[in-house]
Amino acid sequence: MKHQDIWILAEQRHGHIMPISYELITRGLALAAGRDCRLNAMIFGHSLDTAAPEALIRCGVDRVVAVEAPELEHFTVEPYAAAMLQLIDEYRPEIILAGATSTGRTLMPYVAMSAHAGLTADCTVLEIEPGSGLLLQTRPAIGGNIMATIKCPECRPQMATVRPRSTRPAPDTPGRTGEIVRRRLTGGQLSSRIVRTGFIPDREELGLQDADKIVVVGRGIKKAENIRLARELAGALGAALGASREVIDRGWLSYPHQIGLSGKTVTPKLYIGVGVSGAIQHLAGMQTAETIVAINTDPEAQIFKVADFGIVGNLFDIVPQLTAMIKEGKQPW
Repeated sequence: MKHQDIWILAEQRHGHIMPISYELITRGLALAAGRDCRLNAMIFGHSLDTAAPEALIRCGVDRVVAVEAPELEHFTVEPYAAAMLQLIDEYRPEIILAGATSTGRTLMPYVAMSAHAGLTADCTVLEIEPGSGLLLQTRPAIGGNIMATIKCPECRPQMATVRPRSTRPAPDTPGRTGEIVRRRLTGGQLSSRIVRTGFIPDREELGLQDADKIVVVGRGIKKAENIRLARELAGALGAALGASREVIDRGWLSYPHQIGLSGKTVTPKLYIGVGVSGAIQHLAGMQTAETIVAINTDPEAQIFKVADFGIVGNLFDIVPQLTAMIKEGKQPW
């Protein structure tokens, strides 16, 4: 049986589909169109409600294979890998996509080694190569200074992880139909050397990845004390505060604020870059924002190449004026 079709790993938590799954559908649909094949989703869990697979179908998936067992209720790598490897053996997928989440980054390398498959992590662009039909997997390399395109001409399936928030989620299409296959596995098939003893949720308050508006500071802010200017602007807008890697490396803000290849990927409705030059690493984490505003003294700064609105000037003059104007025009709640 030859390898065929595009597959995604749909993540769930407590029976609810995670947002990355809908982003992967967007990616998968584009690839399926290029290969003229079906888009499939695999989802692992325990006693999954029918609403979860149906939601994937409505957003564009042609077939959902839901694998259920008590051992799959929470993510641990060995049971999840065993379930995925069974599906690989049965369905022979040509391409498998997963999110570059803690689940995807743990599971996909494990499965790739076991299946003797190729894997490219943290992809920003995925395309089908004309003629060969191979998956072209593009990601930043060499510290983010170049974009490398990788392909796997021999091993199958071709596997890739995609950074969350790097594309728009697929829209819900009421009335769309597809195939739902439910499988139940026994404990003997899902043995694990890892025992889940508890879970401590992340109480991070910044919420960068969910923020509609973000003000981001770069090296041009010059010193930690000046970040108050961006913080005041963020406060006036009701925005979250983010930073480029250089700001984090200098200790001016903590790591949870970092946006970019080695930080968070964000897709806000409004991104304002204050003194951000626009290194490739940073652009990889924010270029899908709906509206990008850049403030920089250098008219040749890379950030202006992706900006919708650019202000060339001294941020120490511009930001306080902008903050004051926003405050004056703000309606009382």
